[in-house]
Amino acid sequence: MKKYSLFFFSAAFLLLSASMPLSASSKQNTPETPGEIIASNSKAIAQTQSGQVAGYIENGVYIYKGIPYAKAERFMPPTAPDSWEGIRSSRAYGPTCPQAKRTGWYSDESAFSFNWDDGFPDEDCLRVNIWTPGVGDGKKRPVMVWLHGGGYAAGSGQELPSYDGTNLAKEGDVVVVTLNHRLNVLGFLDLSAFGEKYAQSGNAGLLDLVAALQWVNKNIEAFGGDPSNVTIFGQSGGGGKVTNLLATPAAKGLFHKAIVQSGSLLHDMEAKYSRRIGQLTVEELGLKPDEVDKLATVPYEELLAAGERAIARVKKDAEADGMPSMLLFGWAPTVDGSVMPAHPFDPQAPAQSKDIPVMIGTTLHEFTASTYVPALRTIGQEQAVEMARQKYGDRTDEFVQAFAKVYPDYQPKDLLDVDFLFRPNAVKQATLKAAQGGAPVYMYLFAWESPVMDGILRSTHCMEIPFVFDNALRHASMTGGGEDAQVLADKMSRAWVNFARTGNPNADGLPQWPAFTADKGATMVFDSACEVKYNPDKALLEFVSEFPGQGF
Repeated sequence: MKKYSLFFFSAAFLLLSASMPLSASSKQNTPETPGEIIASNSKAIAQTQSGQVAGYIENGVYIYKGIPYAKAERFMPPTAPDSWEGIRSSRAYGPTCPQAKRTGWYSDESAFSFNWDDGFPDEDCLRVNIWTPGVGDGKKRPVMVWLHGGGYAAGSGQELPSYDGTNLAKEGDVVVVTLNHRLNVLGFLDLSAFGEKYAQSGNAGLLDLVAALQWVNKNIEAFGGDPSNVTIFGQSGGGGKVTNLLATPAAKGLFHKAIVQSGSLLHDMEAKYSRRIGQLTVEELGLKPDEVDKLATVPYEELLAAGERAIARVKKDAEADGMPSMLLFGWAPTVDGSVMPAHPFDPQAPAQSKDIPVMIGTTLHEFTASTYVPALRTIGQEQAVEMARQKYGDRTDEFVQAFAKVYPDYQPKDLLDVDFLFRPNAVKQATLKAAQGGAPVYMYLFAWESPVMDGILRSTHCMEIPFVFDNALRHASMTGGGEDAQVLADKMSRAWVNFARTGNPNADGLPQWPAFTADKGATMVFDSACEVKYNPDKALLEFVSEFPGQGF
């Protein structure tokens, strides 16, 4: 049985890489049913500080892709993009940040359901994509800036069909922005041990996000957006980026609301580890300390491979020092005393974002063991309990009893599938935020289970994204695209839009959603029937917290 547990965590690591519903015909669906497209240099023209851009209009939504928001040399902070003459065509996604091969493509079930678009890689990848209901119409719409998942090592602003902003922009009357930034060794290799020139290299990818928000602040009004009403939201590693930006001094004032989806990454890298990774990367490449500038010309694949070897070496040493195993170790922001003065939510919520409303949540199953290990889909009670015993030992019966109180109708596989990796830190983050006594924090739990492929996906990691973007039809390979999914997508997307507009997610079709407090723990449970529960699993989470495992 132990091999299943190891397989599950391996799969989890690789992946770290939603009133009456509107009719299906009114939604932007799959590429097989496109709307009329108008692409002309006399229409959909917007003026940015760097020059004019031409997008296109589809189903009444103005769409712009691949607009440069900054440029950067390797390991250096981003700077303003180059200006251009004339009208720049901005109708296709720009380059994505180079990254390791996506192993998920080798799983037919994952490839079918996620349906990734990995684009084309290039280090010149600092680009934004925009969906807006109108340009030059004098309106100031809420702006929703999406930060993609994939930890800090992978992903892009186009990687999932769910990320398309058409429906959210059109139905919510908001401006949607997605973006690419530097990742992995390009965005988070800490070379600060080699001198002041590289002082901010360990947080270059985070500084890209700040640069993107600065670009939005200066340019989004030209796209019908309100620079004084910007919401950042992201899932998984994107939620971690939101968490970090809440504590990044350079980002203060650039956004006004924040949503953390399955990404309450409360701690960053310690400088003593990130700097050692940088030093060993140089060593792995056969360079001397005074040759560090040669890293600028090392082929990317060699640079990444050297960095990965360095991480493996430092992680082993860190664990020997007593540091708990971390899911995200190596490629992540670092506490450098400057860009990141401290861990974002340790020991308390950052004072700089006290007045920013925040929404935090997870999915019920996240890295669903039975999704990736077929033998677990029909596991019996006795087998499931024995697998749980690997973690809980002679207190396994206590765990099962506590679990049954929260989930009285559970299936045996639920003992392995229900998430205890993301939700505990989400509750902790919400508790720390609420303790500030500032702007409210709202908590949710997404529990809807997909019917796709006989239900093997359950409410897995990323499952809520099509609902948030109102893309249950566009990403039907994940949701099934049925009526039940569309009803929930209408409700969830309205809640996200309302939060972006006012800082309060309450919406028609949902029960009253109170702000979260530590004593009551109000949590909106999104399912076919949505309901608010109060501290629904507090005792269970307290029990599980006595058995720390992999986590953030």
